[in-house]
Amino acid sequence: MTNEKKINRKKVTMNKKKLYQHIIILISIFLFPYITEARVKLVALPERGSIVIRLDNSDGAFIEEERTLSLEKGLNKVDFSWKDVRIDPDSIQLLFLSHPKTVQLLNINYPSDENALVWEINSQEAGDEKVRVCYLLKDLDHLIEYRLLVNDKETIGHLQIALIVRNFSGEKFAFANIWVGYGKMIPLSIDHAETRKIIIKDIKNISLEKKWEWDAEKESWEKRLPQDDKGIPVIYSLANTTKNGLGEYVLSHGKVRVFQEKNDGQSIFLGEDQIKAVPVGEKMNVNIGRSFDISVDQRIMKTKKINIRNNNKNRIVLYDTDETIIASLKNYKTKPAKLSMLQHISGQWEMEECNIPFTLKSASELIFEIFLLPLEKKELSFRFNRRNIRP
Repeated sequence: MTNEKKINRKKVTMNKKKLYQHIIILISIFLFPYITEARVKLVALPERGSIVIRLDNSDGAFIEEERTLSLEKGLNKVDFSWKDVRIDPDSIQLLFLSHPKTVQLLNINYPSDENALVWEINSQEAGDEKVRVCYLLKDLDHLIEYRLLVNDKETIGHLQIALIVRNFSGEKFAFANIWVGYGKMIPLSIDHAETRKIIIKDIKNISLEKKWEWDAEKESWEKRLPQDDKGIPVIYSLANTTKNGLGEYVLSHGKVRVFQEKNDGQSIFLGEDQIKAVPVGEKMNVNIGRSFDISVDQRIMKTKKINIRNNNKNRIVLYDTDETIIASLKNYKTKPAKLSMLQHISGQWEMEECNIPFTLKSASELIFEIFLLPLEKKELSFRFNRRNIRP
């Protein structure tokens, strides 16, 4: 083989090596950003930090959890994924707590056919970043239940308020703080498909009042004939005030079960009611059903048109009325009783005669608070005029 051929072969070999080197360099240049790019999976972190479950949202439980991310300088990709957990994807938020000015969220990607998202985060420096992840979690809700134990004289009560948390969200919480929209945080651990009951208030010696409440608008009494005796609603009333050990916040709507303590230490179930929210300073009124301990027989005794005004064609255009209502009341108990009667007079009116004082709840609602001694009979009688009635 001549020297010239040997030289040409060496040149070809060297050219091939240089070509391979160039190809390797180009591949490295293109792949380097992907190799060096930081990628942290939230679900792979050792554990979550503090967790707050807010139950004051009607669309679901609002979860606030804190985590610590280890970020590289530059672009980072963070995966947040969930499986068999009822998270609302549109509600997920990421907040930077340690360095909110130097760490920025650039983009959010949602992989197809996955319960996941990817945050693209830019960090000006490498280091740990404390973040808060917030989202709405479905099928994690709560109830408020009340247990009221009244004494034998029905003047003092023992109130327990319970928080019932039901978790069917697919997520479990080894430790979390729950906030129901008021009051203090309540520590709780709960698994998926678990229901927990926590006593959040236990107050003894609450002042309460028992009364019978008769509403003329809800009862059938218009006829002058005697009406059927269906009993009168029995109400236990207590105030949401600091004097009663309450008064810190609104009492949530919920079910109230009422029991009575007997002299032998046993308790009997009296009834239950679903109450509405009770603002601070207002009264919780618990209706435990109807009782026949007090009877009310109310009748319209007189309705007469007076002060009639006619037009030029002698047709009636306006008139007043003179009306009298009488109610016969009787207490069948051997104890005193309080009867609260709510009467309704619509339109413009004036009271002409009344044998028992009343207060106005509104322009058309009159409240008569009547105390009945044991086995006492009483009569409520009032006469009034309605003004300027059109036929």
